[in-house]
Amino acid sequence: MKIAVPNKGRLHDPTLDLLDRAGLGVEGGSDRQLYADTVDPDISILFARAADIPEYVADGAADIGITGYDMVREAGADLEELIDLGFGNCRIVLAAPQDGDIQQVYDLDGKTVATEFPHLAEEYFAEMDVDAEIVEVSGATELTPHVDMADAIIDITSTGTTLRVNRLEVVDEVLKSSVRLFARDDVAGTEKTQQVAMALRSVLDADGKRYLMLNAPQDNLDAIEEVIPGLGGPTVMDVEGQDTVAVHAVVEERHVFETINALKDEGATGILVTEIERLVD
Repeated sequence: MKIAVPNKGRLHDPTLDLLDRAGLGVEGGSDRQLYADTVDPDISILFARAADIPEYVADGAADIGITGYDMVREAGADLEELIDLGFGNCRIVLAAPQDGDIQQVYDLDGKTVATEFPHLAEEYFAEMDVDAEIVEVSGATELTPHVDMADAIIDITSTGTTLRVNRLEVVDEVLKSSVRLFARDDVAGTEKTQQVAMALRSVLDADGKRYLMLNAPQDNLDAIEEVIPGLGGPTVMDVEGQDTVAVHAVVEERHVFETINALKDEGATGILVTEIERLVD
């Protein structure tokens, strides 16, 4: 199985980090390589431009791919989304010069819009029933309204800083995007694909959670269990030859501080909190 992943840019490092945490660490990979092995002999990595990954997966050069939802939509690829991986969050927006004549999308009838996303732009204007001329550019999209190349732009933004610096303001949101795991329909249900999806999901499910272990007095166990906001209730084990029990539970990280204090008030001892690398249901 080949997994296509971004070869560089802002999505590269988080993707490789996620694979590593999921137990699929890349062996000997680098930005200059096209392929790399993983710790699983049946899974290899194909490094590609994030924008090319949808086509690589659709055409069979890779079996599954990790890239932005916006890239898949722009490519028009017929792929199945398996997991939203929760990073690389951004928006594709329609923006125009501040204090200009373009206040809403309908003001662009007969006007010109510059973008690196011509397919998304065409879909958007068709949905809005606006007849705008789309000019495809390959970079510095935010400059085009200031050099009389376009009346507005459709571009990607994360924080909006670049738009503000270039005296542009958002007129409308075209698309929300994040990095996701995609597969072709004929591959999505295979055992290996589901194993990869489960491994990645287990890392995501573990984020923001902690494993809590403690000793609790047997005669106050009910009160201890009431305190712990665990997933499906805590696990309780007898401690040989003692009148205490060992209690284990998974708790949200944001609840750890108050939970520990409440447990101490109920007589808990030996409280240990550890990180969770993966959480498999």
